[in-house]
Amino acid sequence: MAERVIPLVDQRLAALGATLPAQPIAATGLLADTLGRPLRDLRISVTDRCNFRCSYCMPKEVFDKDYQYLPHASLLSFEEITRTARQFLAHGVHKIRLTGGEPLLRKNLEILVGQLAALRTVDGTPPELTLTTNGSLLARKARVLKEAGLQRVTVSLDGLDDEIFRRMNDVDFPVAEVLDGIAAARAAGLGPIKVNMVVKRGTNEDQILPMARHFRGTGVVLRFIEYMDVGATNGWRMDEVLPSAAVRDIIHAEFPLVQLAPSAPGETAERWGYADGQGEIGLISSVTQAFCGDCNRARLSTEGKLYLCLFASNGYDLRALLRGGASDAELASAIGHIWQGRGDRYSELRSTLAADTGTGGRRVEMSYIGG
Repeated sequence: MAERVIPLVDQRLAALGATLPAQPIAATGLLADTLGRPLRDLRISVTDRCNFRCSYCMPKEVFDKDYQYLPHASLLSFEEITRTARQFLAHGVHKIRLTGGEPLLRKNLEILVGQLAALRTVDGTPPELTLTTNGSLLARKARVLKEAGLQRVTVSLDGLDDEIFRRMNDVDFPVAEVLDGIAAARAAGLGPIKVNMVVKRGTNEDQILPMARHFRGTGVVLRFIEYMDVGATNGWRMDEVLPSAAVRDIIHAEFPLVQLAPSAPGETAERWGYADGQGEIGLISSVTQAFCGDCNRARLSTEGKLYLCLFASNGYDLRALLRGGASDAELASAIGHIWQGRGDRYSELRSTLAADTGTGGRRVEMSYIGG
C-alpha cells in the first residue's frame, strides 16, 4: 500500500480581490456564468470548527489541539452574512444551506436562521433554508431552529455500527446520540430529512446495507457519497473510492431499485426509489460521474470569501467590501462580476489536472467552506 502523505497547507490565507466592475452589474435574477449556469444555491459556512475528526475531512493529525482556528473577529457577523445573502437572492439564489465545520457550534445560530428566513427571493418567496450537521448537537437544537425558520436538515452519518462510527469520527462519539438528533429533527418537523453517508472502501462499505435497512420506509432519504479528493489533508487515494454504481448494486440485490427523475435542476444526487414504494436513496458520484455541467452552487466561507467550486484553491474576498463601506448595489455588482467570469468544472477535468488545480495553491479544505 502506498504511503499516505498529508501536507500541512493553510489555504485560509489565499484570497483574490472582489473588485467592482467598471460597468455595474444589476441584480436581475438572471445571472449566468461563462457556461450558461445560473446562480441558484448558496452554501454558507458559519464556523471552521468541528467537534468530530473524521479522517476524510478534519484528520486529527492536522486539526490537533494546537491547530489555530480563525479568531472570532475574522468571522462574518450574522448581520454581514444576512446582508450578503440578500444580494445573492437578488441574483437568483433560491436555496441557502448553512454548513461548517459543524454549524451548530456557532453560538446562537437560531438568530441567523431567523434573519435569513425573513429574506425573499426574486419571486417574493422565502428561500429554501437548510442546514447540514453531524447531528451531535441536533437533539438539543432542533426545536429552536425550526421555530426560527429552518425548514430541513441533512445529517452526516457514516455507519450504524457503533465501533465503526466512533472510529470514523475519531473522538469516540456514540452513534446513538446522532440517531437521537435525527429523531428530534423529525419530531420538530425539520423534514424531509436527508442522511449523508460517505463511503470509503476498506473502512465502512459493510455499513451500506445496514443503513439502507434502517432508514428504508422511514421517510428519511439516505444518500451515499463517493469519498472525494477535497482539500489537501485527507490523504485521498482513488483506490479508497467505492463507485456509486457498486453501492447501487449492493442495495439493489436485496431491495430492487428503480431510477427516479431529478428533483430539481443542478441536483447533485442521482435518485433511486425502492420498487415497493418504501422511499428512495440518492447517489452522489462526485468522482466517477461529474455533474459540473449544471452546477449552480456558490460557497461563502466563514470569513467571507466566495468560492465558485468545492475544489477551488482561492476565494474572492467579499469581507473587504462589506467592511470597507461598499453599498448593497456595489456588493451585488461585485458578486455578479465574479459569477459571470466563472468557468469552474474541476470534476470533469479531474483526470487531466494536477493536485493543485493550476491556480497556485492546493484546494481549500471542506471543513472551511462546507460540503
